[in-house]
Amino acid sequence: MAIILSLETSTTNCSVSLSNEGETLVLKEDNNANYSHAESLHIFINDVLKSAKLSLKDLDAIAVSKGPGSYTGLRIGVSAAKGLCYALNIPLISVSTLKALACQVNVSDGIIVPMLDARRLEVYSAIYDASFNEIRNVEAQILDENSFLEYLGKETVYFIGNGVEKTKRLIANPNAYFIEDKFPSSNEMSSLAFEKYKKSDIEDVAYFEPFYLKDFIALKSKK
Repeated sequence: MAIILSLETSTTNCSVSLSNEGETLVLKEDNNANYSHAESLHIFINDVLKSAKLSLKDLDAIAVSKGPGSYTGLRIGVSAAKGLCYALNIPLISVSTLKALACQVNVSDGIIVPMLDARRLEVYSAIYDASFNEIRNVEAQILDENSFLEYLGKETVYFIGNGVEKTKRLIANPNAYFIEDKFPSSNEMSSLAFEKYKKSDIEDVAYFEPFYLKDFIALKSKK
């Protein structure tokens, strides 16, 4: 058996799952616009373990969504994962946030573009084929009406994530299919984490940092 606890905190969705051999056993998540991760994450961890009648000592590894996404959200998830891995002396596995999001799309052909909302007309996006092979790696890009045109001219492009709302206002193409109201979830992390676990593709617990993609900028509060 390979019991893996997966944590997803890169967006407003605070999500925790417990899996065995890549199959999700228990999932608990709450998509709260107020970012309740600091208050909810450890409660969710305890809840999924209790539901599965397991304890922290039963875990073989912990997986964490590595980003990109919310700076604060990623810090909370990674800090929790690293602390547990260190205390339990088990491996840390990082999972691409955008690949896990792409895995929510079940199609036999076409292109999948998972995207997370950034500022103004910017999104964090990557591009995958229907088998979730990466075609273009993660980028921070400014959207316009010509974005993804080289793919839209050839086949159906499935856009998914909280960056879809701004994208559909700009792109009018018969090959564009917009999947709305979807957020990264630890549910799709289960199989991805297990594949990395089997290959011993793990992180250094001491030095691992989230993939922010862009530097954090602290804004001054308005008085």
